[in-house]
Amino acid sequence: MRYMTITYFVQPSGKFDESVAVAKNLKNKDLTGASVILDFRDRSVIKCSMNGVTVPKEWKKIRDFYYQHYPQYIDQLERQYNKDTE
Repeated sequence: MRYMTITYFVQPSGKFDESVAVAKNLKNKDLTGASVILDFRDRSVIKCSMNGVTVPKEWKKIRDFYYQHYPQYIDQLERQYNKDTE
């Protein structure tokens, strides 16, 4: 796995919900539908928009924010790419 995608959507009640996935490759639906796409091989932010507002693509800041909520996914992705670079 290389990418972590986060997709935000509005429920009928008006509340926001999110879906998180990890993927080996990106698909067109990821590029168009995801709000945030993180590339762990290149340690880069491919896409980051919150509620329609584009956020600066600062890897460390965005990675650290999502690490608070999804450490298991991020640890898995980082272990894989740290192992690949050793």
